[in-house]
Amino acid sequence: MAAQLCAAENPPKVALDNNEALFTVLTAINACGYDSDLSISDPLRSQIRAEVAKTVEASAEAKESTAVMCQFYAAHQQDDPARTLAQYVSLALCLNPPPELTFKVKETELPPDASFVSGFVPALQKFYGEAGLHSIWTRHQAAYADLTSRYHEPLSKVLFDTEVYLKLPSAGFLGRAFTVYLDPMGSPGQANARNYGSDYYVVISPGTNSSLKIDQIRHTYLHYLLDPLALKYPAAISHLKPLLDNVKGAPMDESFKTDASLLTTECLIRAIEARNIGTSKTPETQRQELVQRSAEQGFILTPYFYQALLKFEKSPTGLRLAYGDLISGIDVRKEQKSVAEIKFASKADPELLHLSRPADTKLLITAEQRLSTGDPEGAKKLAQQALDEKKEDPGRALFILAQVATMNRDMQGARNYFQQALGVAHEPKVVAWSHIYLGRIFDLQEDREAALDQYRAALSAGGSLPEAKAAAEHGIEQPYEPPSHPQQ
Repeated sequence: MAAQLCAAENPPKVALDNNEALFTVLTAINACGYDSDLSISDPLRSQIRAEVAKTVEASAEAKESTAVMCQFYAAHQQDDPARTLAQYVSLALCLNPPPELTFKVKETELPPDASFVSGFVPALQKFYGEAGLHSIWTRHQAAYADLTSRYHEPLSKVLFDTEVYLKLPSAGFLGRAFTVYLDPMGSPGQANARNYGSDYYVVISPGTNSSLKIDQIRHTYLHYLLDPLALKYPAAISHLKPLLDNVKGAPMDESFKTDASLLTTECLIRAIEARNIGTSKTPETQRQELVQRSAEQGFILTPYFYQALLKFEKSPTGLRLAYGDLISGIDVRKEQKSVAEIKFASKADPELLHLSRPADTKLLITAEQRLSTGDPEGAKKLAQQALDEKKEDPGRALFILAQVATMNRDMQGARNYFQQALGVAHEPKVVAWSHIYLGRIFDLQEDREAALDQYRAALSAGGSLPEAKAAAEHGIEQPYEPPSHPQQ
């Protein structure tokens, strides 16, 4: 169950802390060449890197384990350093403390990005011992404690101010945790927020400018406070489901398009952020721009909540009691009419909080569903995202892109994608049907010999798949002819 994903055991309610497993993973990727924002990092990062390098250089065993680990790191590096860091942060949060560094959950229950780099762990376990990471970690505990004390006051202030605005003390949130981890071994330009079950985390790497990522912390804390409230009003949230049909073409993350609860909560959070941006002297136009931008990204209830919060601010009632009225006050038909006037943006801001979705909830499944319902552009976007993020089966992603090209009558594009799919695919169905489609393309190009080679290859790959076998045999018997379409 997703609720069990990487959750901590008996954690404190709200904490500012550090974590040896996180330190271990981040130090390891630094040893493998992760240098993002090194020049503006806290000096402790360079100091630890130097100590690790010295230890590794002095030990043949440490050199060997580092080489194996870094080979894996190089093979799983993302084009964007932020994504590289994000996947290892997710991995670290799912590991038990050293020296075990074992998974807190079954590997099948890992979040997708952590699952993608789960093979890093065996080499990491060896590296931890042979590079003497525990000694280095222990030696710098005072420096880590200093970081924690340095940022305690600004963190407390942003959390306190958020609770005061909502009139919603977090003291009643039993059995749930909100933790900010500080570790200088990451990039100070990035903040990684995660929700695993009932636990919420923000991982931040302090830099030379000594400022916290306040916006990211507040955003995650708002989720921590507000996510449970939506669960208390299932009927009211269910009433909003028709709005999901209106946001299918929006650029926001796919999860918001399929879950009315997620969409509603995110819209409310964005409205709260707009209401609290800057100071009392911040121009209203600046706040309205934020609201409009959210709506254009697909968060269509942000304008409603922004206006509703004006009334909430004047009332002594806290959000826990006011929440039901806020939700029931949404007029679905009115909002649908408003959406019709919104021109969605071409892309959305990156979502700050990564939700705890296990690996079996995949972009490619949704892409295939989009394809089957006649939405090739939606399928193309999701398949390309899966391919870019390197989290899912590239063969299936390329196969979907090829099918989209086929639907768009882009024969050359389809041919290229099917051929690329065959270069990386392992799934018999993908291999067989890629050969079949290529055979049909060659038939249409009147290259019968090449077509026959593809049909025979399909028969070999998909002999146990009845539909693929029948299609391949039919292709061998006679050249492919596209179905005729009635005149429009």
